[in-house]
Amino acid sequence: MSNRPQAYRPETAILELGDRFYDPVEAADFPETRLRFRNDRAATGVGLDGLSDDEWVSHFGRFVPLEGSLTRPLALRYHGHQFRVYNPEIGDGRGFLFAQLRDGSDRLMDLGTKGSGQTPWSRFGDGRLTLKGGVREVLATEMLEALGVETSRSFSLIETGEALERGDEPSPTRSAVLVRLSHGHIRIGTFQRLAYERNEEGMRRLIAYVLRHFYGEEAGEDAPARLLNHVVGRTATLAARYMAAGFVHGVLNSDNINVTGESFDYGPWRFAPTWDPGFTAAYFDHAGLYAFGRQPEAIHWDAMQLAVSLRLVSEAPPLIEVLEGFGARYQPAVSAAILWRLGMRPRDPESDRALVQAIEKALRAEDASIDRFFFDGYGGVLPETYGAAFDEVRASLGGYEARASRDHVYWQGEPCSMQIDEVEAIWSAIDQRDDWAPFNSKVARIREMGAALAA
Repeated sequence: MSNRPQAYRPETAILELGDRFYDPVEAADFPETRLRFRNDRAATGVGLDGLSDDEWVSHFGRFVPLEGSLTRPLALRYHGHQFRVYNPEIGDGRGFLFAQLRDGSDRLMDLGTKGSGQTPWSRFGDGRLTLKGGVREVLATEMLEALGVETSRSFSLIETGEALERGDEPSPTRSAVLVRLSHGHIRIGTFQRLAYERNEEGMRRLIAYVLRHFYGEEAGEDAPARLLNHVVGRTATLAARYMAAGFVHGVLNSDNINVTGESFDYGPWRFAPTWDPGFTAAYFDHAGLYAFGRQPEAIHWDAMQLAVSLRLVSEAPPLIEVLEGFGARYQPAVSAAILWRLGMRPRDPESDRALVQAIEKALRAEDASIDRFFFDGYGGVLPETYGAAFDEVRASLGGYEARASRDHVYWQGEPCSMQIDEVEAIWSAIDQRDDWAPFNSKVARIREMGAALAA
């Protein structure tokens, strides 16, 4: 993603879909708006870095429209499978699409919210976000971006002065509104809603919108299969990069999968301390449906639901053919992602696959820290402290070429991790003392790691 200053270029492309795809809504009127985080790095890429803090709060805390973009926020409509149970009663329940604009790569971007108030889809929810939830999402997105995962970016976090009751954390707790910068907000669940309603005209319109604005193509007779092909490729890569990052999303429901293959919507996420396929992030995921090692399977299953939805306007054989290629696209993607994190250049598919399998085997055998291994092994030379279980890894690495040196200052310290104990400590400092120094220091350290890995 480019960080060079860009001109602000507003968009309203979502209006092409028509009012059956969204509901105009109003933002909540918050008691206060205290700016806690503004992502000037992201803002630079879309021409909004020049906003003063007062202007920033006006737009992203009070939701005064950005000039030339949407005149009113829109709550998007969708359905989805939630833990494999179909739910036709969902939609944007505590967020909305606030604005659209172009980035420096001419991509269509959305500014969407979390915690901005109730919508027609809130059901019994209050439409709010806890400050802790906002802090956690900033930390997740910063860490994933640094680790090479395509992710939404936490754009703004503003504390809103309300006391919220939550059953799963000490209450009352502080409130916030988050703004995300995303490459679109169209979900697999958006297509599922149209299939459920048997809305062929709407399905064709949505396919054309996604192909045109996110993939630079025009619709045609083979548009459903082409769209599925793009989504399968992007989501296979997403699954691969989750694994290389040691990340567990926690809730990979079909309404949480963006058709651009960008990760977003962070609730009970975790970074796995070790390569444990059964490690889960959500305390309510009793069956381990979205456990660390099952994430590729879960994302493939979600892509299958897109194919099922596209059957409304397509024959089955071309869709089945695309779906069956998920594994063949995932394998080289996970090899590339793991080699990238190790700072090594790929060789050939067979050697890369063998190296990745050796790494996974050794990490599991030794119950070794994922973050420590990638830190120590960056550049292809494992320290002697890694014993016999890593002999195969060490031998295989000898045939690879490093893509970068360890000259960056990051490699002189300790590995940057994001385990749950540190997340809780960062939140505790904010909650108990209103001390944001550990949070700000962690964001700076994550970005330092990202710069080293991107070298």
